[in-house]
Amino acid sequence: MRIAFVVNDVDTEVPTAATTVMAHAASRRGHDVFMVGVGDLEYFEDGHVGALARAVRPGAARTQASFLRLVQGEDADLEVISSADLDVLFLRYNPSEEIGDDAWKQDAGILFGRLAVAQGVLVLDDPDTLAFATDKLYFQHFPEDVRPRTIITRSLDRVMEFHREHGGAVLKPLLGYGGSDVYLLDDDADNVKQIVESLRRKGYIIVQEFLPAAARGDIRMFLMNGKPLVVDGKYAAVRRVNPPGDFRSNMTAGGKPAKAKITDRELRLAEAIGPRLVADGLFLVGIDIVGDKIVEINTISPGGLNIASKLEGVTFGNAVVEAIERKLEYRRQYGATLTNRQLASMD
Repeated sequence: MRIAFVVNDVDTEVPTAATTVMAHAASRRGHDVFMVGVGDLEYFEDGHVGALARAVRPGAARTQASFLRLVQGEDADLEVISSADLDVLFLRYNPSEEIGDDAWKQDAGILFGRLAVAQGVLVLDDPDTLAFATDKLYFQHFPEDVRPRTIITRSLDRVMEFHREHGGAVLKPLLGYGGSDVYLLDDDADNVKQIVESLRRKGYIIVQEFLPAAARGDIRMFLMNGKPLVVDGKYAAVRRVNPPGDFRSNMTAGGKPAKAKITDRELRLAEAIGPRLVADGLFLVGIDIVGDKIVEINTISPGGLNIASKLEGVTFGNAVVEAIERKLEYRRQYGATLTNRQLASMD
C-alpha cells in the first residue's frame, strides 16, 4: 500500500514518536511510506489532493532512527503524491501545537482529509469526526460514570463555586495538550482569580474535580477500533508516574514511564466508551485513566506507543499497520458500500 502520515513538521519528528513507530513498521512490512507536513498539503487542478512528500521505500530503514534520517536529511527522496494513487492518509498532527501565525494549520489536515475521502482514499481517523473530536468538549459525550465531574466555563464565579463545592479542582484550557497550563486548586488556594484570568485569555476553561488517585500518576492506554490494543496478551499501555511535588503525570511535564497493570477496572472503562469510538470512526485513540475514571480521550496523534512497545517487548506498530491492511482488504471486497467512517474503525 501507499500510505502518507501527516505530521505538524517532518523536520521536528523524533525517532521515539508514535508516528515514527507506525511509519517505520509500515516500511518494514513492505509498504511505500510518505511523510508530509500539514502545511505542505495541496489541492491540484485535477481535483485531487496531495503534497510534496518525503518518501521511504519499503524496507529501506532498519531502525526508527535511520527511518527519520532518510526523511530529514538534505538528500531526502522527494515525491509528489496524489489522492489519485494513495491508499491511506493518516492524520497524525496535533492541531493544538499550531498557534499564533500558524493557527491556519489547525484545521488544514482535517479539511484536506475530507477532500481525500471524496477521492477514495482511506483517511484515519475519520476527518468528519476529527472536526469536532479534537476538541476536549468531545469527552463530554461519553457516559457520566466514566469521567470526573466537570464544568466548562469562562466565569470566575462558576469556577469559585465549583472549587468550594468540591474542595479543590483541576483547571486546564479547552485547547491544550501535554500538561501545559494545568493547575490544581486545593482547599486554601488564594490565586484562583489570577489563574482564571490567565487561562481565559486562551478561551474556555475546563474545571474538573480533583481525583486523589492522580497523586499516584495515571495510565495512558491505547484503543484501536474501539478495543484495547493488545498483542500476545500484552496491552499497549504505560503508567505515567508523577515527578516529585507535581500532580501532573504527562511525559512533557516530567512524568516517568513504568509498566502498566491493566485490570478489569481499566477494561470496563474501555468497554464503556468503545461503541461510541467505533460509531464515530475513530481508529486509534489514547485514553488517560486515573483511578476508576477516564480524565481525557486523545483522538488525534496520541503519543506513548514507543514507550509501551519497549516496556512490553512488543512492536505495537506492527499491529496497527496490520489493522490498516485489513481495512484496505475490506474496501477491496465491499467497495463504496462502506463509508470512510465505517471502515476507519472496522476491526
